[in-house]
Amino acid sequence: MQVILIQDVNNLGGANELVTVKNGYGRNYLIPQKLAVEANPSSLKQLEERVKQQKKKEAKLLAEINDVIAKLQEGPLKIGAKTGTSGKIFGSVTSVQIARAIREQKGYEIDRRRIHIVDDVKELGTFKAKIDFSNGIETLLDFDVVAE
Repeated sequence: MQVILIQDVNNLGGANELVTVKNGYGRNYLIPQKLAVEANPSSLKQLEERVKQQKKKEAKLLAEINDVIAKLQEGPLKIGAKTGTSGKIFGSVTSVQIARAIREQKGYEIDRRRIHIVDDVKELGTFKAKIDFSNGIETLLDFDVVAE
């Protein structure tokens, strides 16, 4: 029996996948639990349409992410920090400060948990941070730590 999975099912497949299962498993478990629907011509057409819509959404999202990456790469962010006489800053620069600087200087809202600072930032200078946009898309962002 062929079924189209509506949700991810362990050891079977992911959502919107066409899989072959035994008749009893499909009729007595997958279909009543609303985990799958029986594969017939109309449900196959619906699956094809859903996959097409999903690909369209992914392409649009990828284009938006590329626009954000291009905007972030234009120039380094400036992050102000209080410093001592030797040029060392009090504390260190955090991902929260970088997220705030991106919001204020570039106009994009990026979750602080997606920002990973490559090196410890304890003094003035230029540093790098890695931003993870999910789907395996990452970019390096330069930021300058300047005295306030």
